[in-house]
Amino acid sequence: MALEIQQRERERVTILDLKGRITVGREATALREKVAELAAAGTLTVILNLQNVDYIDSTGLGALVMAATSVQKRGGRVKLLNLNRRNIELLVMTKLATVFEIFADEQDAVNSYYPDRKLKTFDLLSFVQQMKKEE
Repeated sequence: MALEIQQRERERVTILDLKGRITVGREATALREKVAELAAAGTLTVILNLQNVDYIDSTGLGALVMAATSVQKRGGRVKLLNLNRRNIELLVMTKLATVFEIFADEQDAVNSYYPDRKLKTFDLLSFVQQMKKEE
């Protein structure tokens, strides 16, 4: 299944709504290229909405890191929004949850680019504790 990428703006923050899988091949390449294109154009506030991404493989993880790196090199940040349980677990296992800012609410993700606004970050510790209770 090809990765669909829809771009929109909210309060001068670029949000990429992703749908499908981020896997080896066209999907990972498409994500890297899209974010690199945004970074080259000077877009430094990017949120990747992963609500409709059901699977990320190791190449997909690499694409997320490379996308974030291409924006960070220019002084910006890429933040992640609406990860499903499996994808959060994947980020925790690979320790990438410490690299990315993760949000469960779009407004909180947007607010994170504005230091004067209140926001609620994703509580990774609570998530891990909840996972242990469910085992």
